[in-house]
Amino acid sequence: MGDRLRLLALDRDPRAPQRPPRTRQEVPARRRVGPPSGRDRRSRLGPRTPSADGTVHRGCYNRPVSLRKLSIVIPVYNEAATVEALIGRVQTVRLNVPREIIAVDDASTDGSGELLDKLKDDGVVVLRHEKNRGKGAAVRTGIAAATGDIILIQDADLEYDPSDFPALLGPILDGRADAVYGSRFLGGPHRVLLFWHFAANQFFTLLTNVLYNVNLSDMGVCYKVFRAELLRSFTLSEDRFGFEPEVTAKICKRHARLYEVPISYSGRTYAEGKKITWKDGLAYLRCLLRYRLAD
Repeated sequence: MGDRLRLLALDRDPRAPQRPPRTRQEVPARRRVGPPSGRDRRSRLGPRTPSADGTVHRGCYNRPVSLRKLSIVIPVYNEAATVEALIGRVQTVRLNVPREIIAVDDASTDGSGELLDKLKDDGVVVLRHEKNRGKGAAVRTGIAAATGDIILIQDADLEYDPSDFPALLGPILDGRADAVYGSRFLGGPHRVLLFWHFAANQFFTLLTNVLYNVNLSDMGVCYKVFRAELLRSFTLSEDRFGFEPEVTAKICKRHARLYEVPISYSGRTYAEGKKITWKDGLAYLRCLLRYRLAD
């Protein structure tokens, strides 16, 4: 073995530049998920094109990334205990992009709607469903009303911290991504998760990776950010938590440039208001298989 290594070392061109070893600290926080390669990648990305301000971007639609406004879509169902504080954090986080906040009340019965009405004077757009239809339906309603060039999904509880917005927006603002997912498993601080929730999420993330040839670490995360143009290139139909696998499947099938960034997470228990159940796990499985075969 030692002789073989010495022969390999002798075969190496001594004039070739030597790359310094990469330390753990040098690994970038942003993580590309399942990049395409070769001819398909070149045809999809197209040529680099300068924007009006001279910045060069290259997106999946061969056009410059236009960044006039960020739309933050917040589906709300029975979150009276947290929704005001959450929207306050969304309003105060420092961003370099103008924002619009769209809260969709999914027929709450705990007074969440009345609390949202008080926030209209602060510039919050409040939309309502007459009956409870589910998170996916509320997100679709918000997307339809959004006027921004980037759309970010934010839950109405306090599990996810808006202070992560700058990191989530970075790859899109840099023109390097069409969609960005937060990840609770890339090193950010987090409250200890319920084991079976963690195990289920890992299973469905693995299934996503196998079916769609990507390498996500957290498919079920709330924090998902998209170029609006990408989201509007396909139709969403899932009403409940099936939104997560559906939108993931459809952007993967379109070979969108997808990044992950580490985020913080403070998960809730069922006693504290967590709503996802084992039935939603079955919907995850159905969606991942269905959208692999049909759009």
